[in-house]
Amino acid sequence: MPAYDKADIQRRMTGAVDALKHDLGGLRTGRASTTLLDPVNVEVYGSHMPLTQVATVSAPEPRMLTVQVWDKTNVSSVEKAIRSAGLGLNPINDGQTLRLPIPDLTEERRKELAKLASQYAEKARIAARNVRRDGMDSLKTDEKKNVFGEDERKRHETELQKVTDKTIADIDAASSSKEKEILGK
Repeated sequence: MPAYDKADIQRRMTGAVDALKHDLGGLRTGRASTTLLDPVNVEVYGSHMPLTQVATVSAPEPRMLTVQVWDKTNVSSVEKAIRSAGLGLNPINDGQTLRLPIPDLTEERRKELAKLASQYAEKARIAARNVRRDGMDSLKTDEKKNVFGEDERKRHETELQKVTDKTIADIDAASSSKEKEILGK
């Protein structure tokens, strides 16, 4: 049975683009949205968990988020995770509830968000390249096991590179679009 699975490679490449779009969707240009906190991971109970697994996030006002932490002992961990996430949000501790006022979008804030968008895009590019590397390794393994010859391996490598190039172009397009939206261009 061949180790190279074209459908799996395509699924993983598409997953990298979808994850990027999800992350970019959390970058809001001025309104509060619960997806803004999706990239936040909290270290609790000895492991890293998404914020949504330790608290309830809501947007009671257009420019305010609230985070209701379920376990009182995790409030400081959640607060620390939000501050260190690089989102430019400063939680206000109100018992088991953290209030997050969404700051006005100054030019400096827009630049921070654009920089964060480009960081997300770079992570997605790295993920796509890792998938390509895994695919290339599978192809070499299959060639060594005589599943197919050198010519067929090279043909698959060319196809894999085309899929990778298309995925990276999709990542660049999504990132560029979001950066333009953030910077108001």
